[in-house]
Amino acid sequence: MRITIKKSTTVFLMLFVTNLFVAFFAFYILPKRFFYDAALIAFDKGNEIGFFGSYPLTILFYKVSGLRYLPFPLIALIQYPILIYVLYKIGIPEKFEKIYVKNLLVYLGFFMIAIFMSMPSKEFITFLYLSLIVFLFNNSKIRFKKALFLSMFLIVLFGVLYRPYFVLIPIIAFAMYFVSFIKFKNKTLTTVFYGLITAVLLSLSYGMMKGEYLSERSREVVNMDRMNSADANSMIASPIKPDTWYGETIGIFYGFFSVNIPVNGLKHLLSPQIIAFVIWELLLFYILFVRFSKCLKEREKYKNELWILLILFSYFIVQGVFEPDLGTAIRHKIGVFPLIYYALYYEYFRKELQ
Repeated sequence: MRITIKKSTTVFLMLFVTNLFVAFFAFYILPKRFFYDAALIAFDKGNEIGFFGSYPLTILFYKVSGLRYLPFPLIALIQYPILIYVLYKIGIPEKFEKIYVKNLLVYLGFFMIAIFMSMPSKEFITFLYLSLIVFLFNNSKIRFKKALFLSMFLIVLFGVLYRPYFVLIPIIAFAMYFVSFIKFKNKTLTTVFYGLITAVLLSLSYGMMKGEYLSERSREVVNMDRMNSADANSMIASPIKPDTWYGETIGIFYGFFSVNIPVNGLKHLLSPQIIAFVIWELLLFYILFVRFSKCLKEREKYKNELWILLILFSYFIVQGVFEPDLGTAIRHKIGVFPLIYYALYYEYFRKELQ
């Protein structure tokens, strides 16, 4: 019996095998700074293990699973196939073998998954957890409203137990959704703008209660300790100190553009890895923005896809509040890669669903 493998599947498998080697050898090639978080998780010298918070829960996961006791290259050989299998279960789009821009972005995405998941990582848990949202929306047996409710519940739960800033995502997503009903000349741009305004208002409200704004207590605190260090060459520093309402507003807008449309990152001409990430970010944002615009114009037809994109853009906005540098922003985007993967190919997945 002759077995025929589609070209798209062949390319998918080739990317998997090639980058499996990348994941394995990453430990021997990458500089030590790439493993700071991994060392904290694996060795837990501060005895942070627990049931609440990203570090405590991640440390608990790696201890219970036994992965923390394995060499990092072996962890890579376990984690990377699991993540690629998740993408495989989401689906391999047709024409995946063609040299299209979105395909090239995903090809590079496979490489970055191999790099960032080649060690104990919080993004490994984030990737697996958020893939549940894709499977909810991509399941024809689950009604749209139920899928939406469960997705928002999962995001809030993840924020409460793991990463607090995820709690902001549903608030911003719903704000953007309701704003999108208002007739504007450029609805997509205006929707994203009001998403940013929502983030600013949330931060200012938090500042009124706690005495410091969100970016001030997160990004600025992290960057203060790393100022002028060799590990902070792509650090995101607001042009104005975010200790006033206008400083925080400018800081959030500046942060959003720095991590999603990072044209200011092009100044790192002597750092090819940063330039590659900048180009990846610029192209990714542009394509998702165009697809977001299409979903807004046909919101009933693409309601599942619209909400995936609302969640994604809300996450991008939240990144503008918290991300300390471009490298961390890229790593965190790999954590939400299942959503990105689905959003890039939603026409194919929609056709498969039907």
